[in-house]
This record gives sequence, structure tokens and C-alpha cells, in this order.
Amino acid sequence: MKTATKILFTLICLFIFQFTAFAQKQEVLLIGTFHFANPNLDAVQTIDFNILGDQSQKELENITNQIKKFNPDQIFVEWPATDQEKLDSLYQMYVNGNYQSYIKEKYQHTKQFASYNEDETFQLAFRAGKKTGLGKIYGIDYQMSLPFDTVMKAIESAKQTDLMNDISLFLKISTDEANLQRKTLGVTEIILNMNTPEFRAKNAGFYLQTINKAGSKESFAGAYSVSEWYRRNLYMYSLVQKLTKSTDKRIVILLGAGHAAMIKQFIALENKFKIVELKDLLK
Repeated sequence: MKTATKILFTLICLFIFQFTAFAQKQEVLLIGTFHFANPNLDAVQTIDFNILGDQSQKELENITNQIKKFNPDQIFVEWPATDQEKLDSLYQMYVNGNYQSYIKEKYQHTKQFASYNEDETFQLAFRAGKKTGLGKIYGIDYQMSLPFDTVMKAIESAKQTDLMNDISLFLKISTDEANLQRKTLGVTEIILNMNTPEFRAKNAGFYLQTINKAGSKESFAGAYSVSEWYRRNLYMYSLVQKLTKSTDKRIVILLGAGHAAMIKQFIALENKFKIVELKDLLK
């Protein structure tokens, strides 16, 4: 009887420990998005989307209102980590209400104006941060050169015609789908579509399914390119790990959808955060 009691007590303690460990997990709202300012620096070239239109602005207000209810302790964005001081300055101007006058005076007649005026960092993250009362938005991007041209040359040199066709087809289908959504859907629906398990798996899988195979048996140009992509995202996630305090209950990570697809995998493997999806906040 005593042995049975001890076993039961041990099982209860184990259950309580596991339940407590789960309950104490910090929550992360992971949002993958398209680049509102559309710099067309990615392989998928898309048409412009009117993020400044009345309907888009209304939807951004709704999204950020829900993020406010989520009440994050920190927000991380795709901004160079090495340029945090500038991000701090811009955010303080935004909070103080003189951001628009500043960018109009400094950038209105430059190519940079669209980015400062339309980018998701300012349209979404700054708006959510101000509503939540955050004093700082953190940039976690670690930019590096991805040798895509080298990969294409390696494919051509190895006469990997089928692989080249697979890459071209993937890019064409992705471009067509993205452009159709930009023509027919609002910003909320587009973002939600970019955060489905299917979209993330397709996005993250592309590199292993195609790019990783580029080059002859003696060339690892493709694998090197994929490793650089992983490295960039690992560096970004490393900053999330380092900057998230033990006292933070909830954080937001807002990145391009390709990065978010990778970060989702890292979060799952680390098993520290409980992922919250934007669709759940918008119900």
C-alpha cells in the first residue's frame, strides 16, 4: 500500500511539474508578412499594394488593437540590429507624434521615402508599440549577402536543367499567387494566408527541395547558399533569445514571411515559447 501511495504521489508531482512548466512558457505572437513598401529585393517580384488606402489603414488599426490586447512586453522587427540607435530615434518621434513631419522633410524626394512611410516596421510595429505603451522596438535583422548568382551559375555549369525549371516554376507560381492576392484581398487576409502551416512549409522547404541540390558533386554552392540563409535566421533568433527577459510574458516577432517560416522551426525546436497565431487574436 505504501509503495502504491509513493508511486501515486510521484505521478502527481510529475504532472504538477509538467503542467507548471507548460503554464510558465512565454507566449510569442509570430507574424510573417509581405513587405508593405515593396522594395522588390526578393526573388519573388510583386506588384505594389496600397497600404496607405483607407481600407488597409482600417485593417491595420484592427490588427494593432488586437496586438494591444495581447499586451506584449517586447516587439522584434526586421530592422538591422546594428542600427538600433536609429530605430530608437524614429520610434520616439513616432510616439511623440512628429514622425511623419520628419520623414517628409528628410526623405520625401528620395527613393527611401516609400520605405519610411509604408514599411511594416512603421505601419504595423510602431503603431502596435505605441498603443501598447512600449518604450522601445528591437531590430533583430542581421543582413548578409546570399550568393544566389553563384548558385545559378553552378546550376548552369552542372547542366541541371530540371532543377533550373523547378526553381523557375516555383518562383512563377509564387509570384502569380502573391500578385493575385494583392489584387483581390485586403491586408489582413494576405497576412493570415502567409501564416498558415502550408505556406510556411512551402516557403521553408523551397531551399532544401531546390537550392540545396545546386551544383555538381564537387560543388556545394547550393548547400552553402542555404546555410547562409539558415545562418541569417539563426542570428536573428539568437537576438530574440538574448533580448527576451525572463520577466517577459508575451513578445511579438514581426518579420518577412520567409524569415517567420524559419523562426517557427527554431521556436518549435527550442520548446521555450508557446506560439500564438494572429488568426487566434482576430477571432
